[in-house]
Amino acid sequence: MEHFVEVPGGRLFATSEGDGPPIVLIHAFVANLRAWDAMVPGLVAAGFGVVRYDCRTFGASTTDDVEFSHRSDLIAVLDALGIERAALVGNSGGGGIAIDTAIEFPGRVAAVVGVAAGLDGFDSGPATPLEQALFADWMSLEAGSPKDLDAITDLGVRVWMDGPGQPADRVDASTRERLRSMGRPLNEPDRILGRPISLAPPANDRLDELHCPVLAVAGELDLSGVAKTAHRLESAAPNARAVVVPGVAHMIGMEAPDTLNALIIDFLAPLRPWA
Repeated sequence: MEHFVEVPGGRLFATSEGDGPPIVLIHAFVANLRAWDAMVPGLVAAGFGVVRYDCRTFGASTTDDVEFSHRSDLIAVLDALGIERAALVGNSGGGGIAIDTAIEFPGRVAAVVGVAAGLDGFDSGPATPLEQALFADWMSLEAGSPKDLDAITDLGVRVWMDGPGQPADRVDASTRERLRSMGRPLNEPDRILGRPISLAPPANDRLDELHCPVLAVAGELDLSGVAKTAHRLESAAPNARAVVVPGVAHMIGMEAPDTLNALIIDFLAPLRPWA
């Protein structure tokens, strides 16, 4: 089922499928809700109600040039769908939203699965030489006038789907193209971004407040800081565990949906039902 959720200065597109304890899937900031397509059938078959939504400026969601909170937007989606508590599964920037929301609205969150999750305020240390070279390429492309949007998008696929230094044929071509098709519109120069309001103090300084169960998943082939972030969560949050999945990079739900689903289902099994 499709839903449009009105929020101050914007409109969010959401979908819901299945019945059972609700899970909200929050996409990475290089994609949109379609990044979870391959995972939804397995989660529904496992007896969960699965909600996805496009964050502002992504996919079919829109925003005016206003200040807004990703956390409040997520709560607005829950309210619109009549969900009191949900487990949150967030990839990359979506993982950061999940963590921040669990800190700001603890009563609404049953558990968090961070998939290559961001952690605001955490310094994971210096990038590797290979990563530094990729970042330099990225900055050079971003500084171009006019910008080569196809080259920027292709570099994003190399980093986020393939993984730094990995061959372009490591992941099947159709999966790479799906990420490219979601990422290309995000590089358009006229895209309205709005002005996100960060959690203050940032999550890294408040991990003692993250009381719900947390599973921090990282890919072995991802940027080096991602696994460090997962282990930071494991060491500092009261009820967190880190897992590093071999042979995958940043977009684990697209690359290895069955593997990620199995981790999620096993992690959430002792917590059911939460709604």
